[in-house]
Amino acid sequence: MPQTCTAFLGTTRLARGTPAELIAALRGKEQGVLVFDDATGRPVDLDWRGVTKMAEESEAPRRRGRPKLGVTAREVTLLPRQWDWLAQQPGGASQALRRLVDEARKADGGRTARRMAHERAYRVLSALGGDLPGFEEASRLLFADKPVEFAAAIAACPADWRDHVLELAQPSPED
Repeated sequence: MPQTCTAFLGTTRLARGTPAELIAALRGKEQGVLVFDDATGRPVDLDWRGVTKMAEESEAPRRRGRPKLGVTAREVTLLPRQWDWLAQQPGGASQALRRLVDEARKADGGRTARRMAHERAYRVLSALGGDLPGFEEASRLLFADKPVEFAAAIAACPADWRDHVLELAQPSPED
């Protein structure tokens, strides 16, 4: 899925799209523009010559694994007794780890997705409205997982970023 970002000038939403689309749409108007990754809420440093630094890092050449299946090799550090246990599992270590991760994801009950949503919303909230009255109370409500109260706490904020923060605060299917 391509990276989508949202660009703001102050509290006004200028555009949403891929980094390349934002660069094309905002060229010549980049002074003071803040761009946020919609998946993480982190600021994106656009290279107005046409490339993003985040995209360069994320598009590193693929290594071992099964890229067509979406499988990429990464390093896992375990104790020798843990490797021994994994080696005894049917299907080998990789299959056992995939099974354990899937079981943990099911048992999670959406807590990780909510936490990720709260974190990404907080990043944008603090960058665009960290100096506004009620910021601290709104932050507490966000992390207390009180969406109705959180929405009420930021109701008087500028519409563009309020709507964006509320959208980011909702867990997405990708989380």
